[in-house]
Amino acid sequence: MEKVHISSQFDADLEAVRSRLLQMGGLVEQQLRDAIGAYSSGERELVDKVRRTEDAVNMLEIELDDRCTHLIARRQPTAGDLRLIMAVIKATTDLERVGDEAAKIGRIAGQMHDTGVASLVGFSDVHVAANMAIGMLKDALDAFARIDSAAADRIVKQDKQIDNEFRSLLRELITFMMEDPRTISTALGVIWIAKALERVGDHAKNIAEYVIFVAEGTDVRHSGPPADGVL
Repeated sequence: MEKVHISSQFDADLEAVRSRLLQMGGLVEQQLRDAIGAYSSGERELVDKVRRTEDAVNMLEIELDDRCTHLIARRQPTAGDLRLIMAVIKATTDLERVGDEAAKIGRIAGQMHDTGVASLVGFSDVHVAANMAIGMLKDALDAFARIDSAAADRIVKQDKQIDNEFRSLLRELITFMMEDPRTISTALGVIWIAKALERVGDHAKNIAEYVIFVAEGTDVRHSGPPADGVL
């Protein structure tokens, strides 16, 4: 009877950790949306909100690391349970870094609007990249919630699309700068924002790869997902 109680408590602890990670993911996703909103509108309140959210995200990273460390020390999990805990630890780091990229976007957006250099240069293309990055992050978190390796596989493959979008935007902005040097300050800011979005896509891909690791027991970080679904 005691053994069942311990197992049930461990399952509850695992679920609490995963739920907390998903809460962190939702917070980071909103932070990213707010950062893009700051780029679009220049609203100081959005810039400040992005900055405040960064502090909350950093605290959640510390909390989740502590919870996972205690789970490993107290429960000594094996096999799938250990893979899940390790995936949570790694995904927490990626989410914190997405938060850093969102904070960077918010900061650059605020500077662009404060100095009056913001314009519509690259405006629509940034939103295309932003929607792709936010979509990848949301899908990766959904896949983590369900431990859905098939969905994770699709996200991993999607990463190339956002890389291509960044390269296309970069070429367009270089053309703007060559044709009209007055656009250089604005274009450089947009390039930094686009690069941050590309990195968000990279982190979303990482989270998807952790889902495959939990579900399949296979590390696909440098080899791509298994074609036949074998362990």
